[in-house]
Amino acid sequence: MKRCAWCENDELYIKYHDEEWGAPVHDDNKHFEFLVLESAQAGLSWITILKKRENYKQAYDNFDPIKVAKYNEEKVEELRNNPGIIRNKRKIEASINNAQRFLEIQKEFGSFDKYIWEFVNNDPIKNKWNNISEIPANTELSSKISKDLKKRGFRFVGSTIIYSYLQAAGLINDHIKDCFRYNEV
Repeated sequence: MKRCAWCENDELYIKYHDEEWGAPVHDDNKHFEFLVLESAQAGLSWITILKKRENYKQAYDNFDPIKVAKYNEEKVEELRNNPGIIRNKRKIEASINNAQRFLEIQKEFGSFDKYIWEFVNNDPIKNKWNNISEIPANTELSSKISKDLKKRGFRFVGSTIIYSYLQAAGLINDHIKDCFRYNEV
């Protein structure tokens, strides 16, 4: 069974690749989870974040944006002292800010899912890469979404972070063509 080469040496990566990465997401809490995790990843490897995912789930009230939006300075300090997550204050504060902005998008569009999927006309982009070296770090689409999110007040949502988010949430299928998941998602 052929997989994308980036996941072949780690069981956690394999499970994530085989069960989640690139599968279209339509649940707002899952969108929020991926936004928090992708933002936390900035400057780090994805495996680092993946290993801390369960800790994040606990620390961030199961990625409930309503709860996260209400976090105060005391909660920020609690998170900064949590060795199970990335303890960067700017990233933590950005996640709280982004929860507040996420709720604003839900109010405006009915759901974050409706907002984000409109960027791809509700149809995942299916790329046709032969090798992972062909996959870009960002695209015109990720830059457009990044710009819109920043205009709405989001932080830590640069074009590269957003491209990774789009891949994870299945708006873009970047499995290589001979990966068994390519046609599944």
